[in-house]
Amino acid sequence: MIFMRIFILPLLLFAVLFFCSCSRRAGGDNVRDMVSSVSQNADSANRIVTEEPEHRLLETKVKDIIPESIRIEKAFLYDRHTLLDSYPYKDTVRMFQWYKIRKALALLDSAQRHTVSWGVLQNYRNRNGESPLVRNYKRNAYRRIADTLGVERFQSVPLYLSGDSVPEIYGRDGTLVELLDADSLYTGVRALYFGGKWKVPRKYVKSLADSLVFTKVIFVDVVNQNIVTLEKVDSVWMVRSMNPVTTGRHQPPYMQETPPGIFVIQEKKKKMIFLKDGKDEHGGFAPYASRFTNGGYIHGIPVNEPDTIIREYSPSLGTTPRSHMCVRNATSHAQFIYDWVSVGKTLVFVLD
Repeated sequence: MIFMRIFILPLLLFAVLFFCSCSRRAGGDNVRDMVSSVSQNADSANRIVTEEPEHRLLETKVKDIIPESIRIEKAFLYDRHTLLDSYPYKDTVRMFQWYKIRKALALLDSAQRHTVSWGVLQNYRNRNGESPLVRNYKRNAYRRIADTLGVERFQSVPLYLSGDSVPEIYGRDGTLVELLDADSLYTGVRALYFGGKWKVPRKYVKSLADSLVFTKVIFVDVVNQNIVTLEKVDSVWMVRSMNPVTTGRHQPPYMQETPPGIFVIQEKKKKMIFLKDGKDEHGGFAPYASRFTNGGYIHGIPVNEPDTIIREYSPSLGTTPRSHMCVRNATSHAQFIYDWVSVGKTLVFVLD
């Protein structure tokens, strides 16, 4: 009996301790699950910090700065027609893709931690000469020559690999590049959007201001049909506006999508005159237009001839793509952007 007590009591004690330990672990897991759930719900409620799926934009590895470290705060300078971080649209929910925005800003901030000489690719209306044919090309839906990535020859810039005499791909007009080495014929560049080192005939590259640091950026989301402007103050990116837009529609032969990329504001027009489709006649004008690539402008509600009165808003804003390539805004928001941006010193990121 004494032997039985000596043997059984330790077993019972071990069983009790084991059960308690398991209970504590299970309880700990439940607590962690609850904390995780609350954290996820909080993140969902505040889209400024929401993480979203990886995006093909900015495939270049982010160095030095990670997206999660980017501070974004709201301090509106324009507060009309303002959208929430997420909002209903028909039977779905649309949102501002804050993680993609953070990722883009992290890449920009990482580049600007070091001394960078910035430039912009330019060939608006083939003013610097038609680009030579790339090594592999095709006819697109608009019956125009394009490279294998879909970038058209018209209004674009030839990008060569080192040692090649035939361009590999085209770079879109307005594309931001880092300037590298140069010789009498070519300028070496690195594109922040799609990466890689390229050489470009010098006539297609414009150097931007010395010691330029970009502090104003615009994000256009062609999926959610919205736009956000941000300005860096000290170490924080301040949200200056959040609004609905209408971007470019794929409808050959005249209407084209707003292309993805990282572009530089190249010029501003208080009234951008446009032509009627397929004709040389004026079709009207778009107020407060800021051009960032090819014929792509950020502008207000178009005024179609014979009308002359500027309209503030259209119910089509924030719905589906329907412009020719441009980014259509409420007119007062287009005016805010027109006054706020500086040519050659403001970036436009087009997200898809």
